[in-house]
Amino acid sequence: MTMHELSGCVIVSGMPGAGKSTVTGLAARLLPRAARLKADDINEMILGGRVWALGEPKDEAARQVELCDRNLAALAANFVDFGFTVLMDQLVVDRAELDFLVGLLAPRPVRLVTLAPGVEVCHKRNATRDPEESWEFDGYHQLEADLRRELGDVGWWFDTSALSPEDTAERLLREASQLPPLT
Repeated sequence: MTMHELSGCVIVSGMPGAGKSTVTGLAARLLPRAARLKADDINEMILGGRVWALGEPKDEAARQVELCDRNLAALAANFVDFGFTVLMDQLVVDRAELDFLVGLLAPRPVRLVTLAPGVEVCHKRNATRDPEESWEFDGYHQLEADLRRELGDVGWWFDTSALSPEDTAERLLREASQLPPLT
């Protein structure tokens, strides 16, 4: 399978600043029929009472993560069913969330790629973003440990620390096309 034969949904996860939005946008433009779905865009539809996925109160944050995942999966399913490859930009924090997304997308193929440039790179990228795009977040070390514990053996952990966004997008598509879909 070549990257032009990549089908279904590729969930591109990673910490804030890992490059999810940049890379999924670039990668989608390299495919003949592709859509990028950004969890941030879905979440920003909530204009009153929005809570960040890792925010407080935790029960409301979890409820909104589920709502976002349901909306992302519904949109992804529609795009896939109409012949588009979907690149989903979403921080997936644990196996339960991944299993939920895979279940909602069944029987469509789903692959997971976690962009993992490391804590220092993510922190630096986040700190140098446009203020409207940056996150006030200081839990990088804990989040990285949690992600590795929960999902370290799933999909492809892609160290992008030494790659340009363009090289990352090209390699993501090439390698994702070789990953077996999650079941």
